[in-house]
Amino acid sequence: MHKKIRHTDIQDQHADIMIRDLHKSFGANSVLKGVNLDVFRGENVVVLGRSGTGKSVLIKIIAGLLKPDSGTVIVLDKNVPELDDKELLQLRLKIGFSFQSSALYDSMTVKENLEFPLLRNSRNLTKAAINTHVEEALDAVGLQQTIHQYPSELSGGQRKRIGIARTLIMRPLIMLYDEPTAGLDPVTSVEINNLINEVQERYNTSSIIITHDLTCAKATGDRVAILLDGSFIRTGRFEEVFATRDERITSFYEYNFID
Repeated sequence: MHKKIRHTDIQDQHADIMIRDLHKSFGANSVLKGVNLDVFRGENVVVLGRSGTGKSVLIKIIAGLLKPDSGTVIVLDKNVPELDDKELLQLRLKIGFSFQSSALYDSMTVKENLEFPLLRNSRNLTKAAINTHVEEALDAVGLQQTIHQYPSELSGGQRKRIGIARTLIMRPLIMLYDEPTAGLDPVTSVEINNLINEVQERYNTSSIIITHDLTCAKATGDRVAILLDGSFIRTGRFEEVFATRDERITSFYEYNFID
């Protein structure tokens, strides 16, 4: 089901992410060519584009994992390219990064995987507090029963959920999802889409969802932005974005979307 827009006037909200005239090249390959984007507090923004269009480069720049060539990147009121290593670390603690591969440690149980970021970044927590955080994160993704299992014992959808739980355990203000439904069957994809919306509602996260899956975009996005040839060519509600005769957009819709 397509979720409704949460804000009647989204521009009145505070922008947790503000990007202006962002450029990034790798050698002679110019990937981002003047990208502009706002993500407002509590909003899900879907970035749509085919493979190789720079979607993942964009979120790596937002997280400070890559340096832009030029442009402004403001995240939670911090100018990301100007932050030193210590300041970047502090900012990243407020950003949840859901990797396409889920990035779980195979040698650790689900409980140990979830404990890891807490032990690494919140050394003053008691064992009881850590257990509470783990239980709350598992409850948020509906997988309390997997706490003593290993990643190899989980389905692809379950691993994806546990990967999201591990990011939620740090109570991030921003969530960055990289191809959250990639490689999943249609039923499991719907479950992940619902989970993304539940995370938004439960934690009031500001999120960017990188995908080429239009079903995911329609289900999760308050707004959709199409990235093509290094810049956003159209941004708005799902129906608004695809209400066009622009063949660059209609061909993308016709190739990908099943209603």
